[in-house]
Amino acid sequence: MIYQKDHMLVFQYDDEKVFVEAWGKNGIRVRATKKNALRGEAYSALLPAEPMTADAIEIGENGDAKLVNGKITAEFKHNVLTFYNDKGEELIGESWRGGPLNYPVPHDPNLLAAREWRKKDNGYRVQCRFKAYEGEKIYGMGQHPETVFDRKGTTLELAPRNKQANIPFYVSSRGYGFLWNNPAIGRATFATNYTQWEADLTDEIDFWVTAGDTPREIERQYAEAGGKTPMMPDYAMGFWQCKLRYVTQDELLEVAREYYRRKVPVKVIIIDFCHWTKHGNWFLDPEYWPDPQAMVDELKSMGMEVVASVWPSMEPGSDNYKEMTEKGLLVHNNFGQHYGQQNTLTFVDTTNPEACKFLWEKIKKNYYSYGIRNFWLDCAEPEYWKPDFSQYSYYAGQAEMCGNLYPVEYSKMFYEGLRAEGEEMPISLTRCAYAGSQRYGTLLWSGDIHSRWDVLRDQIPLGQNVAMSGLPWWNTDIGGFMMGVHEDPDFRELLIRWFEWGTFCPVMRLHGIREGKATPPFTPPNEIWSYGEENCVIMENHIRLREKMFPYIKRTMQEAHETGDPVIRPMFYEFPNDEKAWNLPYQYMFGSDLLVAPVLEAGARSVEAYLPKGESWIDIRDGKEYAGGQTVTLPAPIESIPVLRRKSAEVLF
Repeated sequence: MIYQKDHMLVFQYDDEKVFVEAWGKNGIRVRATKKNALRGEAYSALLPAEPMTADAIEIGENGDAKLVNGKITAEFKHNVLTFYNDKGEELIGESWRGGPLNYPVPHDPNLLAAREWRKKDNGYRVQCRFKAYEGEKIYGMGQHPETVFDRKGTTLELAPRNKQANIPFYVSSRGYGFLWNNPAIGRATFATNYTQWEADLTDEIDFWVTAGDTPREIERQYAEAGGKTPMMPDYAMGFWQCKLRYVTQDELLEVAREYYRRKVPVKVIIIDFCHWTKHGNWFLDPEYWPDPQAMVDELKSMGMEVVASVWPSMEPGSDNYKEMTEKGLLVHNNFGQHYGQQNTLTFVDTTNPEACKFLWEKIKKNYYSYGIRNFWLDCAEPEYWKPDFSQYSYYAGQAEMCGNLYPVEYSKMFYEGLRAEGEEMPISLTRCAYAGSQRYGTLLWSGDIHSRWDVLRDQIPLGQNVAMSGLPWWNTDIGGFMMGVHEDPDFRELLIRWFEWGTFCPVMRLHGIREGKATPPFTPPNEIWSYGEENCVIMENHIRLREKMFPYIKRTMQEAHETGDPVIRPMFYEFPNDEKAWNLPYQYMFGSDLLVAPVLEAGARSVEAYLPKGESWIDIRDGKEYAGGQTVTLPAPIESIPVLRRKSAEVLF
C-alpha cells in the first residue's frame, strides 16, 4: 500500500512503513520503521526542520510512486527506492537482498526486499542494501585507520575509537551526497557488487540523499541540512605549542617566555592531561599549578591563549565520584556496574543533560573563571578498555543503538556552556567526532598516531576524507604522537617535513611524547629550538609564513563558516571536470587558491604534482610559473614545501 500523508510519501507492507519526504535543498530524507510511529529527531544528525512541500508527489495506479524536490527525484517501484537527478540519470538505488537471485518479499512476487530487519533486544539488527555502480568514486565517511582515498572497495566500522571518527556522510562522483543518519554501531561496505549499511541495534532506518552538479554544491547542501561550523577565532589560526606534557606552571611559563624572547609568535599553548590530582577532579593541581590566574594573565600579555585538557574519565576516590554515582550521571554496563577504562575508570555520560550540566559547572569554576576559554576534549570516544558496545548503556539508550552520539554530545556540552558565558567562537580540540560535530566548534585531530613516514603519508588522504564529511576543522600531532626519538636525525627530518605540511592544515599544532633526555618528572622537550639550530630556523620560518598567510586563512575559514566549503579540499573539489583530479590522494587545495604537495618520503628533495588544466600555477617560493594540465617535478629542499597558487588568484602574501 502506498499513499500520501501530509507532505510525505508513505509505503506500507505488513509491519514496515517507509516515509519519504523533501528535506533541504535538492534533498530527500527516507525513514523506515516497524513501530507504530517514527522516533523523532533525538538521534538525528540533521538540523530540525519545518516540513517541506515537495515539488511533486505522484502515485500511479500500479502502486508505483515518485517524489520530486528540486534536482532530485525518489521513485518507488516494487518496494525499492531509486534516486534520479533532474536530467533523469540514476544516482543511487536500493537493491534487493537476494541480489541476482531476485528473492521477493514472501507471499508477494511483485515486491523485493531491500531492507532486512532481524529482531534483537528492544530493536532490530538492520541491513540496508544499495546497488553498486562501475567507476563510482566515494569520498568522506570521516576518519578511519583505513586511509584509502577513494572509499570504494572498503568496509568501514561505524563506531567511535581513538584514531577513528565515524562521520557517515559521503560525496559520490555520480553527483550525489549520502548521509546514513543513524548513530548505531555498525558497518558500511562499499563493495564492487553492492553497498550495504548495517546497524547492530536500531529501531529505525534513516538516510538522506542530496543531488548536485558539483562536489561543492553537494557539500554546501549538506552544510545547510546538517549545520555549519562556527567562525574560527583569529588566534586559533596561528601556531599552537604543545607536548606530552608540561608538568608544572613554571615549566609551561618558561617555554612561553622563551618563545616570546625569540619573538616567535605562539598563539596557543596547551596544558595536557594529568594536571589534576585524580581522574574526575577537574581542576589544576595546586601543588604544580599554584596560581592559574597569574599564569593566564601573563600568557595573554604575550599574546597566547591557554587550552586545557579535559577528560570525561572518573575514578573511585575522586571528589565527584560518589555524587555522580548516586545521581546516575556515569556510564554503566548492562549488568548494573560501571564499565570503564583499564578496569578502574568509568566515564561521564555525555548523553545525559544533567551530567553535562554537572561537569560544565566544574569546568566553569576551575578553568573558565581564570580566563581559560578553550579546551582539549581528549578521550572523547570514550576510550573503553574493552570496547564491546553491546555491554554498556547511556542515558540516551544502549550503546549499540546510539554509541556514536557520545563525542558529539561531549563537544556540544562545552560549546553551549561557553556560548552561555558570552564566548562567540568556541573551539574544542577533540579526539573523536560524529555527524553534527561541526556545529559545536569541533577541531578533530587524527588521534594518537606513530611518528613514522608511512603514518605521515596516510594523513593526507585521511584529512581530505574528513573534509568531505562536512567537518572543516582538522589537524594532526605535528611529528606524530608516539615513538619520535628526540636526538635521531631521521626523526628530525620527519618532524621538519611534518611541520612544513602542518603550516598548510586548518590548525598548525606541534605535539608529541618524545623519547630523549629529560629530568624527571619532566618529559623530553618539544619546542622548535630543541631539535638543533638549523631545524629551529626552518620551523620558525614556517611559523612566520603562517602569520603572513593569516588574511588568506581567515578568508578560507569564513568560507567554511558561511558556506560549508572545507579548508582542505581534494583537487576535484575545485576542478571537478578534470578527470585526473579525482585520483590525487597525496596533494590537495588549501582553500580555493593554494595547491599543496607535501614531501612524504625520507630523503626526498623533489615532489611530483599534477597541475589541473585551465589554470597557470606559480610557486610561492620563487615565483616560477607552470602551465596547467601536466605533471611536474617540483624542487623540495629540506627547508621548504612545494606550494603553488593559481595565477588567476590575487597575490596572497
